[in-house]
Amino acid sequence: MHLDRDDERILAGEQGETKQKMLELLVALGKVFGAERLVPIASAQVSGASYKTIGEYGLQWLNSLDAKAVVPAVLNPIGMPRTRWQEMGVDEDFAAKQQAVVAAYERLGIALECTCTPYYLRTTNFGEHLAWSESSAVCYANSVIGARTNREGGPGALAAALMGKTPCYGLHLDENRKPQVIVRVQADTRDWSIAHYGALGYHTGKLVGNRIPIFSGLEAADPDRLKGLGAAMAATGAVALYHVEGVTPEASKGQFDLSGLEVITVEAEEVTRLFKEIPVEAVAVGCPHCSPKELEEIARLMKGRVVSKPFYIFASQGVIDKNQRTVDQIETCGARVFADTCMVVSPVMEQYESIMVNSGKALAYVPNMCAAVSRIGTIEDCVRVGTE
Repeated sequence: MHLDRDDERILAGEQGETKQKMLELLVALGKVFGAERLVPIASAQVSGASYKTIGEYGLQWLNSLDAKAVVPAVLNPIGMPRTRWQEMGVDEDFAAKQQAVVAAYERLGIALECTCTPYYLRTTNFGEHLAWSESSAVCYANSVIGARTNREGGPGALAAALMGKTPCYGLHLDENRKPQVIVRVQADTRDWSIAHYGALGYHTGKLVGNRIPIFSGLEAADPDRLKGLGAAMAATGAVALYHVEGVTPEASKGQFDLSGLEVITVEAEEVTRLFKEIPVEAVAVGCPHCSPKELEEIARLMKGRVVSKPFYIFASQGVIDKNQRTVDQIETCGARVFADTCMVVSPVMEQYESIMVNSGKALAYVPNMCAAVSRIGTIEDCVRVGTE
């Protein structure tokens, strides 16, 4: 791998042990994946932020590091809201450990905006190279924005944040961003909700695995729906990039040669059968974190209602701050809008045996991460069930 003189000095230890180890990690990753060089990045998003997932050994490793991020970098969701953890029901022992994790990242120069939707906080541009780690964020950045990032592991993303570079392989390269399978959706999708797109992603991810699909037949594909589609495919498969004919930036001009690709057909019934009517103990939406438009829709649907069971809504602190009036309207109805965390990484959600969600990603993750049965529904369904 080609390294410039500054990198060689870092590898020699001239800027300290932490930077030396971080660059060694990036070089090792690059060699494994055949990268010829490192590429500068515009931003990083670092996973391994919840104490629930990294534990004491992860915290000890973070505390052993001594360097600062050199590019804008944010955290993935942590196990609790930073300022409202008691209101959410987090116990003091977990809170103390989670605060120690947050403090360790803050010392490393990582911004304490703990979210899986960093694209709502800072403009991310077509063609920019990134080092993002959360699967849905990676899928959105590559597919909807047209930026370039592999799905980084937590240590790799942190190393990239501290070095400002990442190995140039995989989805950083033009030749690796072409469609590998065609998905034809044979259904009237004009009225499909975000949840339907999530259910489509949940189903399709299992069919395509880690291949890059290109979709046809998606007629209501706005950014929120595309967010739900990609997040679910990343959860049930390993999709880090997809295209939608005439919609996503790299497919909007029809420049791909699709001859010879496998064609997968998805019928409406394959999607709608995932919407099962089962009793639930709690409702949780915002996986990935809610957009301003989603918060507005929830507030509109909840107007005049009162929640009848625990109702959790998750969004980034930046989105909450800019939409505080909308959030206040929601909370007047008894629901709670929390920042920094989500139903997947918070131990609070483990108290429920069944949870209703409006996300294909949450439908996939809740059974494994929360040991609960999950039910998917539209946001209208979630509000109805949560207030009946």
